[in-house]
Amino acid sequence: MTEKQQRYKQSLIKHLYFKKELSCADLSSFTEKSLPYTAKALSELMEEGVVVESGHAHSTGGRRPQMYSLKPDIMYVVTVAMDQFITHVGILNMHNQYVGEVEKLELDLSNQNDSLNQLGQFLDGFITRSGIPKEKIAGIGIGMPGFVDANKGINYTFLQTGSGSIVSHIEKVTGLPVLIDNDSSLIALAELRLGAAREKKNAMVVNIGWGIGLGLVLDGGLFRGANGFAGEFSHIPLFTNDKICNCGKMGCLETETSLLVIAEKAIDGLKNGRTSSMKHLSHDHVEETFRTIMDAANKGDKYAVELISQAAYNIGRGVAILIHVLNPEQIVLSGRGALAGRIWLAPIQQALNEHCIPRIAENIEIMISQLGYEAERLGGAALVMEHFDSIRPHRRSHKLMTA
Repeated sequence: MTEKQQRYKQSLIKHLYFKKELSCADLSSFTEKSLPYTAKALSELMEEGVVVESGHAHSTGGRRPQMYSLKPDIMYVVTVAMDQFITHVGILNMHNQYVGEVEKLELDLSNQNDSLNQLGQFLDGFITRSGIPKEKIAGIGIGMPGFVDANKGINYTFLQTGSGSIVSHIEKVTGLPVLIDNDSSLIALAELRLGAAREKKNAMVVNIGWGIGLGLVLDGGLFRGANGFAGEFSHIPLFTNDKICNCGKMGCLETETSLLVIAEKAIDGLKNGRTSSMKHLSHDHVEETFRTIMDAANKGDKYAVELISQAAYNIGRGVAILIHVLNPEQIVLSGRGALAGRIWLAPIQQALNEHCIPRIAENIEIMISQLGYEAERLGGAALVMEHFDSIRPHRRSHKLMTA
């Protein structure tokens, strides 16, 4: 088999991964190759046990086409979702189902001296514990906060390497292809390929987390900007509050809206006598504190709802600025903060009503992601499969494509 033929078969696998099932004609259209050429490659993939027939398409009049899908266990993807404090690692099959347990690593990214080594060793151990042969793992997709240059494989904010790149370091430790990207970009990729923004041409995906990130879907694709830094929504200078942001500037959107800020306000409010069902909030356990606030809000706790509503209104003010610039058709609220559900919607809509020209904003759909907490991990898998037909082709052995 020539490298060109191998790459084409990998391209078919990629399209079947994202679309779940397609006909031969669909695949021919997506790949812009002739129907006979596509049929031959598809037949070979079936012989190899990679692709199976999955029934016929719904009738639109005339003969119903045969549909094809991937076998779930032909290969796997290691997906890594990092924030400033906790890293979650899982393995997904080709149907985006977890294989084994998701493991958690408490990794403080502010520890620039050893955090990258800890990450590499943890990933290698995790893969070994999974029992899955490395030749059946397509790659490792990693989402992380900070200024990430995905092309160079480096993060200018965290995981400093001294020499080389994050990608080269982890590839050396694990022996697997590695791709990295900003966490908000991966969340937007997950929404674009697998979630609420599928089939959308222009959308904004707001990542509500320890900061407020943004992924941009423009003209049907993920927009990263000239250096991959597009979407630093947190650092729009929106306030005159004299609060110093972690970027070193004052008055950034993040200083009034992030989940960390919500947690700090909740703790201070309770200390100052605010009535609430929330108990035992702590700066030392921000993950548990965040979940307590979200849970209380969803149960109707007045103070928790007030805190989220204040942040939501301010996020809406920032979104209003971008709507005038980008004119999107959809705004998706995603990331861990989406656990608060519809509580975000009314205050954001109120801000848009007050700050947007009605003609621009009147048809915009605002929705809560159904991927929620899983978005970044699904984005890590999507990142690997998005590049499956181009990354490290010399590692794509026949073994990888054998069930």
